[in-house]
Amino acid sequence: MKIDFLGATTEVTGSKFLLTTIKGVKILLDCGMYQGKGLDTDHMNRDLGFDPKEIDYILLSHAHIDHSGLIPFVVKNGFKGSIFCTPATRDLCSIMLPDSGRIQEVDTIQFNKKRAKQGLEPVEPIYTMRDAVQCMRHFVSIPYNLPFAITPDFTIQFLNTGHMLGSSAVFITFKEGKRKKRLCYTGDIGRYNKAILPDPEKFPQADYIITESTYGDRLHTTIDQAEQDLMMVVQDACAKRRGKLIIPSFAIGRTQEIVYALQKLSNANNLPSVEIFVDSPLAVAATDIFRLHSDCFNESMQEYIKTDPDPFGFQQLHYVRSIEDSKRLNSYNRPCIIISASGMMEAGRVKHHLANNIENPRTTILSVGYCSPTTLGAKIMRGDKEVSIFGTVYQVKAHLASIEAFSGHGDYNELIKYLSCQNKKKIANIFIVHGEDSSRIAYSQHLREAGFANSTIPAFRESVEI
Repeated sequence: MKIDFLGATTEVTGSKFLLTTIKGVKILLDCGMYQGKGLDTDHMNRDLGFDPKEIDYILLSHAHIDHSGLIPFVVKNGFKGSIFCTPATRDLCSIMLPDSGRIQEVDTIQFNKKRAKQGLEPVEPIYTMRDAVQCMRHFVSIPYNLPFAITPDFTIQFLNTGHMLGSSAVFITFKEGKRKKRLCYTGDIGRYNKAILPDPEKFPQADYIITESTYGDRLHTTIDQAEQDLMMVVQDACAKRRGKLIIPSFAIGRTQEIVYALQKLSNANNLPSVEIFVDSPLAVAATDIFRLHSDCFNESMQEYIKTDPDPFGFQQLHYVRSIEDSKRLNSYNRPCIIISASGMMEAGRVKHHLANNIENPRTTILSVGYCSPTTLGAKIMRGDKEVSIFGTVYQVKAHLASIEAFSGHGDYNELIKYLSCQNKKKIANIFIVHGEDSSRIAYSQHLREAGFANSTIPAFRESVEI
């Protein structure tokens, strides 16, 4: 079998890995969109590196757009096969992909205004909301831990990675002639001892592993410490500075974790008497899906919801749905907490909140996850004195804070712990993807130190036979 590494090779977006069997069956592991590079991503996302009409199946590890975001595009361009994933992933895609389509439509309007000034022809959006809705007919839900044969020679099994609701490693068993081989694509690997989701699940012995390395060069603090740090940031931002605390957060997963952490602080009387606004229509819809899939929660959360059936709702918390209510927050002059997508500050309502508050020294901006180096979030958090938002330059006068431990990605110790279920001597190779090059190189060294002798850092569009 051949593996083509078509994305997420020098960065953490655009995950796409094409498997081609000796019988010519073509199977795509994830179909992610490139994000965080402005107009450059338009060309990168249209240049797939394969013909969608030739793909037989897509195996989707989870719903994040950097793993699922080009599914509507490949369906629009001729893919007619099935997309296999877990039930929760399917449900999340049903809201995330149409939201992404809406963003493509809006962004294309702005893009074409710039092209018109340059005398260039307008372009069509990568895909529309309608395209995203139509692609959902290709999805097939497979429960965790159920081996499922998609061809006589090719069996898949989804195992929980604890990264987000419905996230999974894809364990593949395939026959080539008389030989049986085993490949595990880890997708994104979550942290251990998280508040809502279970620990990453052990997977069967593999011969080959394709694994992420987002934080392959660093360590996190504990989740308990993260919640203590959150309490300190809230106290400083709202009680001491008497300003707004803006938390740019991914709508799926991170927002629910932050809300749950704030609810626990409120229950323990450790939260100032301020209003909390979740200003993201996608986050509101996603929270409803979290409520539907409580079977995906860990044991401690299962116990918690026996006494509090809604871990994502309490008196101080308000879910903002309409644009009008979102705009009213601009004139809300009391201390408050605003949680709004997106986490990298590249799109969504959070950009409006940043534009309205970033020049106020009483404002605090709290980063709670990874920001790609070219994103607005990275520019703000690395200390740029001024940034452009919606084409206007703003002075960065807000106070900045960061809590990486809320990340959905494990650090290098946790990534290695995840692989520790394997007999190291039986692994022929580990392919390190989904990380900046510095992170991939560091993680490769950490793997060697942990006794994993064989690892490879594949280049963009490199092909490997296994």
